[in-house]
Amino acid sequence: MSEQRDAKTLPALLPIFPLAGVLLLPRGKLPLNIFEPRYLAMTRDAIAGDRLIGMVQPSDPNQSPMGNPPVYPVGCAGRITSFSETEDGRYLITLTGICRFRAREELPLHDDGYRRVVPEWSEFAGDLEAAAEADFDRERLFRSLKAYFDRHRISADWDAVGAAPGEFLVTSIAMNCPFAPGEKQALLEASGLDERARLLTAIVEMATLDRSGEGGAARH
Repeated sequence: MSEQRDAKTLPALLPIFPLAGVLLLPRGKLPLNIFEPRYLAMTRDAIAGDRLIGMVQPSDPNQSPMGNPPVYPVGCAGRITSFSETEDGRYLITLTGICRFRAREELPLHDDGYRRVVPEWSEFAGDLEAAAEADFDRERLFRSLKAYFDRHRISADWDAVGAAPGEFLVTSIAMNCPFAPGEKQALLEASGLDERARLLTAIVEMATLDRSGEGGAARH
């Protein structure tokens, strides 16, 4: 299936997978280990259909993820671009981010127990277009990242980081660093790549300046 879409061709119904602290962004790649029965059913149905799953975060981190906690209205749909089934019945999948959405309505649970929403795509139609090079202070982000990675003992190939295209760099850091769920959501809802890059820089800087090493973006 081609990734070239427009908002009118995206589905009118979307299964959602709520996971706190997990972020999917357009053109980002998210590996997932699927083992809960209702999400195994969701994955099977998605593979048999348009392969789209909406990633969302619970809006109340204190509620048990085993139920159906309220979720943020904005998420990102990803297409299953690779999958395999393990001997013990799990799915190992990779979602590639396609477009953000705003949930207009949540539907009754599917018969297999997973959740579905009616997505509104038009607000984020720009996600379907190739992003221009981000306009942000790369050197400032680079310096902040080095301090952040040192504090958290994260290793990195700094030559590769420095050479990475702007969108790939911002998306990879935003998705993979252990930021708090609220910070992940703010990065998701940023109006565009430039705003996301500036917000990411601020989050990294605040986390680095937090002397406790446990607050700000490092809080889990």
